[in-house]
Amino acid sequence: MLWGRVEYEGKVLFGAIEDGEMLVHDGDMFAGSGPSGRRIALAEARWLTPCLPSKMLALWNNFHAAATKNGWAVPAEPLYFSKTPNSFSAHGATVSAPADYDGRVVYEGELGIVIGADCAIFGYCCVNDITALDLIGKDPSFPQWTRAKSFDGFGAFGPVIATDLDPMRLAVRTLVNGRERQNYPIADIIFAPEELVRLISREITLEPGDVIACGTSLGVLPMRSGNEVEVVIDGIGALRTIFQ
Repeated sequence: MLWGRVEYEGKVLFGAIEDGEMLVHDGDMFAGSGPSGRRIALAEARWLTPCLPSKMLALWNNFHAAATKNGWAVPAEPLYFSKTPNSFSAHGATVSAPADYDGRVVYEGELGIVIGADCAIFGYCCVNDITALDLIGKDPSFPQWTRAKSFDGFGAFGPVIATDLDPMRLAVRTLVNGRERQNYPIADIIFAPEELVRLISREITLEPGDVIACGTSLGVLPMRSGNEVEVVIDGIGALRTIFQ
């Protein structure tokens, strides 16, 4: 099933997505819901992020191919940082860097894990972990991961949450203005989704709706103003972001 959230006629609605429509549900996506019997056309609605996370945790160096090419050691435990809630943006959003930052901004197409009740995996989404790359090492005494990753809009995810998928059979593709720049299998991952949830939840309480971005692989490049970036995962959909 595909779950989404939209704004329609001034109201926020959620429900099951099928054939260009939303079957609107009542209740709570993570704590029990049921169909209301109402259907709306998605073409008449505005996409929102498919859930409201209290936090997004994102992995670094979590794919073998990228580690090998960059000469990174395979980590003994997950290496992750946080993206703050102001960074969250939905499918179709236009994103830009602050005026006082003139460095490189890169896309990173990723698989996102959405947490459900009792710290179980509810489903999966597409993530664009946008990064102000030149900020990370700007001060040699303190790598600025959170700042570089948390500009407004830099945590794009959606467009939906897909349930009942085997993530190890998925592949992530990133297209820039229709040209494929990333294409990698989740099967190349170092810490698989179930293991990430198990290990991270020992240290940080994961709440329903929280998102874990699984990290990216080869093919990350800077974006230019006007670029349209799509993160595509078959079985989930395509997350589109416009960079200005």
